[in-house]
Amino acid sequence: MLDGTLLELPALRHTPAGIAVQEMVIGHESQQQENGAPRRVLANVKAVSVGTQAIAMGGLQLGQALRVHGFLAAASQRYPDRLVLHIDEYELLN
Repeated sequence: MLDGTLLELPALRHTPAGIAVQEMVIGHESQQQENGAPRRVLANVKAVSVGTQAIAMGGLQLGQALRVHGFLAAASQRYPDRLVLHIDEYELLN
């Protein structure tokens, strides 16, 4: 799960098989505890949604706050150290 703000939303695209793919960047900011001390966390997370979920997310607006649920996976076999959040579900927070 990740809460954040939608920062980037390129145009919806389709795979050669016709499956909808929506890429995006979600900006996350929070306060966490690390070793008993508060730590400010800032991160821009690359994310992707596929299928009917991608079509729905294609209608979002930049700046919207959302909560997403999903899993992390390598961006590609060539770059296994670059992670992308694959979104299974989302909800708008504003």
